[in-house]
Amino acid sequence: MTQVQGPRLLLACLAFLATTVRAVNFTISNGQIYTPGFAIVDAPQPGTPLGGDFLQVAIDVTADGRLPLPADLAAGSPSIIHNITMFLYSYDTKHNFTISNGTAAGNGAALGPIMLQENTSTVKHVNWVWPDCLVGDGQPIALDSARGVYNISIRQNFRLNGVDHYTIFDLPISVTNAISANTSSSSSSSDGSRPPCAELENPLLSPDQVNATAADSVGVLFAPGDATQIQVEGSDTDASGTGLGPSKPTANANDGLGSTGVRAVMPSSVAALLVCIGAALLSL
Repeated sequence: MTQVQGPRLLLACLAFLATTVRAVNFTISNGQIYTPGFAIVDAPQPGTPLGGDFLQVAIDVTADGRLPLPADLAAGSPSIIHNITMFLYSYDTKHNFTISNGTAAGNGAALGPIMLQENTSTVKHVNWVWPDCLVGDGQPIALDSARGVYNISIRQNFRLNGVDHYTIFDLPISVTNAISANTSSSSSSSDGSRPPCAELENPLLSPDQVNATAADSVGVLFAPGDATQIQVEGSDTDASGTGLGPSKPTANANDGLGSTGVRAVMPSSVAALLVCIGAALLSL
């Protein structure tokens, strides 16, 4: 390993530490992560090392039953989710990939509208095939590696009691678990290869350009103890505006959720961090 790669690896370790420590500021109850909006993240947890065939994200879009599903709401309802878009970006690797931009998936690499998936389910399960530049195993070594720390950026466009909002919620993760070059997923190409990263790439905006602070002025909503009243209008005369549809499926602790009210740094994350820093120091 070269002397240049050692400092690069050490910086990646420190960036991973930053994503883990930031997680203590999130509003978490019973393993659910509350956002500035109706969506509640069921999985993954902040700072989780991810890999495998897919990036998997589970989000409850009813604020735990406080908002009916879109099919049960009138278009002019005073409270409704217009759309949810999702991106995977990193200032460390300088990449910004589209998971779903709210439009129909053109080439299979990006997903279609999230709110139209699993129409009768209160939880939307995002299964996004990792693109080819994230293939690998372990911490990034090469200077130009796309692997490393990322944010799952969840953008919500919604109306709450007659007022429209656009919010940005970033969930830090690390792309450090094994991702193979091929996948058996039907969402990938016919030969099992992963989609090219270039097909999903977007310009990486600066924090000032994104201006998440202004977007999120509404604050975290619907956490336990929140007394916000939600005004809704049903889609027809038979709808009361309070129906939820079927209960959310398969969102439990096995999806990578904890059960603590406030998340601290996980022992496994600490162990991974120590191994990472040790490897970096040996390479200096």
